Amino acid sequence: MTHSIIFDTDPGVDDAQAIAIALRHPEIELLGMTTTYGNVDVEVATRNALLLAQLAGRHDVPVAQGAAGPMVKARHAPPAHIHGANGLGDIALPEVQGKADPRSAAQFIVDTVNARPGEVTLVAVGPVGNLAAALQLDPAIIDRVKGVVIMGGSIREGGNVTPVAEANMFNDPDAASRVLTAGWPLTLVGLDVTHRCVLTPAHMARIEAGQGELGKVLAGSYAFYRDFYHEFLGIDGCCPHDSCALAWLLRPELFTTARGHLTVATEGDAEGQTIFAPEGRGFIEARWSRTPAVEVCLEVDGEAVSDWIADVLA
Repeated sequence: MTHSIIFDTDPGVDDAQAIAIALRHPEIELLGMTTTYGNVDVEVATRNALLLAQLAGRHDVPVAQGAAGPMVKARHAPPAHIHGANGLGDIALPEVQGKADPRSAAQFIVDTVNARPGEVTLVAVGPVGNLAAALQLDPAIIDRVKGVVIMGGSIREGGNVTPVAEANMFNDPDAASRVLTAGWPLTLVGLDVTHRCVLTPAHMARIEAGQGELGKVLAGSYAFYRDFYHEFLGIDGCCPHDSCALAWLLRPELFTTARGHLTVATEGDAEGQTIFAPEGRGFIEARWSRTPAVEVCLEVDGEAVSDWIADVLA
């Protein structure tokens, strides 16, 4: 089975790992990448996406630039202490040869989905402003996508940038509220599972050996990211957040999911929090279950997912 995907991304070290999977896996048809601010400025994200495709020998993959900031709230500075100022661990990078698609990310999404109704899965691993903008351009794509996979949010785990909010949701909670409640077939792959996965130095050694020039960039940026995770979570490795979204798409049997209703807090101390009401459970008010039902990932075989990432890229 082949999955035809658009990969919406803000590369980013863990984005780069996931992009390498999307460029390589035989069951993925990568229709294009759309870029957003988040881990880096959107111009840097576009450059990195073009570069990673170039290093993989995939000049055929279009890259369309998108959101430069949130829909409503003020933007926070990129987390250079996590991903480096250039998004790839501040290692030296080659010159980029390709150019971005002239269309906006939102227009690229709308055009691609409408050209292949029922076939395209949107995989978004950064702030989801591009998907929100695509819904604004053409609300009918809700019924034309095959599926939507979002890396973001947290159901039980708590947050990583606030006590309750995950970074992608916090960066643009208004876009997240629109996208997560739009009514399209959606799965949320959040910190509940991504924090259970660890890409170790042994995994990365295999990846570096198997990926040529791209492997050097993945390994070099990993070293920077690993230092952050050693301090942040006390682990020897990194959490491959964005690759987990592709792991769910291709190896769903490694995950445990639940169906229910999501809402996103857009202001106050809980800004960016994803709130999940399990399907069929009654609460004191019906408002918790007012949104369309979606799937959320709650548990994962983290060792199997991490090994799968290395196996795909080695």
